[in-house]
Amino acid sequence: MKIRELFKSGKTVFSFEIFPPKKDGSIETVYKTLDELTDLHPDFISVTYGAGGSVPGCSTREIVSVIKEKYHTESIAHLTCVNSAKEDIDRVIEEFEQYGVENVLALRGDVNPDIPPKEDFKHASDLITYMKSRSSLSFSGACYPEGHPESPSFDKDIENLKRKVDAGAEHLMSQLFFDNAQFYRFLEKARAAGITVPIEAGIMPCVNAKSIQRMVGLCGASLPPKFTKLIARFGDNPDAMRDAGIAYANEQIIDLVSSGVDGIHLYTMNNPYVARKISEGVSSVIRI
Repeated sequence: MKIRELFKSGKTVFSFEIFPPKKDGSIETVYKTLDELTDLHPDFISVTYGAGGSVPGCSTREIVSVIKEKYHTESIAHLTCVNSAKEDIDRVIEEFEQYGVENVLALRGDVNPDIPPKEDFKHASDLITYMKSRSSLSFSGACYPEGHPESPSFDKDIENLKRKVDAGAEHLMSQLFFDNAQFYRFLEKARAAGITVPIEAGIMPCVNAKSIQRMVGLCGASLPPKFTKLIARFGDNPDAMRDAGIAYANEQIIDLVSSGVDGIHLYTMNNPYVARKISEGVSSVIRI
């Protein structure tokens, strides 16, 4: 099923993100995670980009295939292009077709200062344009509620996002944010620019103060006073930080759903306990 079809019912789409195990990880960890996450009946699960490394059977495309075939849940494969040439993407298309992948989240990917980027795909929109001309895949894109950190301005970022949608992105998933007002501002700007595709709000529960601060540094999300107080009060107490972070995420989700957001994309960090607590906390709200 194409991801775009999930938004036609008018209900709030609720999805999860997971990542493949690291090179020194175990194949069992990701499938144990999936056993628990699929019990929560998400509308789809996205799988971040990874070639699998030394863990056989755990590449992004293979995990996506297992989610669809074993767990009967729709899935979407992340794909970055900054270090890919056209022939690399041609091979990816063949592999996706082999594994039954239908949906792709097209991303530029982070630039590694030690690895010169290739020239074929400078933007995610370039990747979408190329793959659409050679496949029947369905494409999604990423968006930044507070603007991409590398963009010269918020308005310019909206222009680039419109270009991505015009290239063929049929659905957008946002980067994490902790201030719903920032998301509503972004949504208003995006709609005014003619971006009409479904936009999911990306929510990352703050269950570890250090990890959140690291992620915020990478994506540029701002921290509202209410959130910084939470970290200051509970950051040194793991159990309290976990429970407070779950409560904060639930509060965000309830506000977003009551405002009619198209969907909620939960960054699970492969933590079924947190995903379950949040799902239970918003189940009666999100399934209406």
